[in-house]
Amino acid sequence: MSKVLENRQLNEDFWLLKAACSDQPAPGQFYMLRSWTEYPLLSRPISVFDADADSVSFLYKVVGKGTRLFTELKPGDEIELGRALGNGYSPVHGKVAMVGGGVGIAPLYLAAKTALQNPDTTVDLYLGFSGTPVLEEEYRKVCTKLDVKVGGFITDDIEPKDYDVILTCGPVIMMKVLYRKCKEQGKADALDISMESRMGCGIGACLGCSIETSNGMKRVCKDGPVFKGSEVFFHE
Repeated sequence: MSKVLENRQLNEDFWLLKAACSDQPAPGQFYMLRSWTEYPLLSRPISVFDADADSVSFLYKVVGKGTRLFTELKPGDEIELGRALGNGYSPVHGKVAMVGGGVGIAPLYLAAKTALQNPDTTVDLYLGFSGTPVLEEEYRKVCTKLDVKVGGFITDDIEPKDYDVILTCGPVIMMKVLYRKCKEQGKADALDISMESRMGCGIGACLGCSIETSNGMKRVCKDGPVFKGSEVFFHE
């Protein structure tokens, strides 16, 4: 069990939770969070927003019973984290774009902060929101350029041909549109996507998060959550 250090509401939908943790998770990994003993039955998979030597942070959106229970946590309360799970984003360098939609912006913070530590790398962040944006100033500190859009399609703002690597996380339809745009501009192989899925175990045993890929059925929790865009959207 870990201790909650901070849990603050950012707007009507989003909260930022920090817990004590000595792990060093990679950008794009997630934890199976749980703050209850009985119901709901399953823990909740939440992507890592940020991490340091003593803590890990999660940007989460209230969408159901489990995440609503998280909002009741106070500093000093206990929360079950387990360990960092999944395969995150590979190290990137060069001219990098990161595209996030909704709560899909969460894993891009640590990804951008990590990438920008390389002096030969630039990071342009494209963040799309359906409502009030959150953490704009925080994201601005970990990128070379920040593009925020409320409503509309953040994918309209990016030209894939301008980048060596493109990372994305968000609604499937947003990532699918981005993949098509990458493909049209000859950048299909440059796109890495992070898939969100309902998960039972988080370690690949239950097969509940399996998806079809160009290489057969894959488990989002164990084989992902990060995949090549061309592997998941091979029908496009």
